Amino acid sequence: MRTDTLFKEKTVFSYEIFPPRRTAPVDTIYHTLDRLKGQQPDFISVTLGAGGTDANLSTADIAQKIQDEQFLPSVAHLPAVNFSKDEIKVILEELKQKKVENILALRGDILPDKEPKKDFSYANDLVAFIQEQGDFNIIGACYPETHSDAVNSVEDIRNLKRKVDSGVNQLISQLFFDNNYFYTFKEKCDIAAIEVPIQAGIMPVVNKRQIERMIKMSNVTLPTKFLKMMERYEHNPEAIRDAGIAYAINQIVDLVSQGTEGIHLYTMNNPYVAQKIREATRSLFET
Repeated sequence: MRTDTLFKEKTVFSYEIFPPRRTAPVDTIYHTLDRLKGQQPDFISVTLGAGGTDANLSTADIAQKIQDEQFLPSVAHLPAVNFSKDEIKVILEELKQKKVENILALRGDILPDKEPKKDFSYANDLVAFIQEQGDFNIIGACYPETHSDAVNSVEDIRNLKRKVDSGVNQLISQLFFDNNYFYTFKEKCDIAAIEVPIQAGIMPVVNKRQIERMIKMSNVTLPTKFLKMMERYEHNPEAIRDAGIAYAINQIVDLVSQGTEGIHLYTMNNPYVAQKIREATRSLFET
C-alpha cells in the first residue's frame, strides 16, 4: 500500500526503526517489531542504519516482514551518496519483488572516513532516477530549522521545492523540539506551493546520551524548558525517560490540534517509549 494515500483519510501516525549493526544479530530488530505489535501505527519506516554505514543490510527483508506479519505498509530508506546507479537498480528490483512500494529517498550523511558515490549528488537526483525505474511512492526529508548545508532558509525551501517537483509525494521532517519552527516552516512551504503532506518528526529523548549526540550531529535547537527538564532529571534514568515521553506527548498534542497532517515517531527501537506515546495520543488520530 502506498503511504501517501493515507493522508486522504486521516491524520497519520507512523514509526521509524533501524536495523542492527553488522556486529549485532538481525534477530534483535525482529524482537523490537514483535514488541511493537498491537500498537497499530499507520506505517513503519526502516532506515539503512546510523549514518547510512556499518549497517546490517537487511532493510528490504525487514520492510517485507513488516508488511507480511504486521499487515502494515513499510518504507525503505535509500541514501543517495551510498550507492551507484547500478546498485540502486538492484535494490529497487529487490523492493519490487518484496512488494515494498514506499521509499524514503535521502541524500544521506557524507562521512569523513567514507568516500561517497558520485552518481547522485542530491536527493532530487535519486528521486528522479527512482521515478524512471518503477511505480514507487517516493518520500522526502525536510528540515524545519533549515538543512545544515543550506546557505539560508530560502535556499533550503527552493531545494525542497525542486525535490518535490522531481517526484516526491510526501515529506517527513527532521526532529525538532520547538513546534514554532515547524509552523514557520509550513508557512514557507505554503508560500512556495509545496503541497504534499508533511509529517512532523518527533523524537522522545529519554537519556542524556541522546542529547549529546544530537548537539554533535545536527543543528536542532534545544529550548530552555527542554534543557531545564534534562538538567533536573539527568541523574535519574526513570525520571528523565518519563519526562522525555511527556515532552514528546505535549508536542504531538499541540501539532495535531493545529492541523498537522501526520506525526512520524523516531522510536530509537524502544518499544516501551513508543507504546507509552501511542497510548497517550491514540484518540487524537481517530477523530
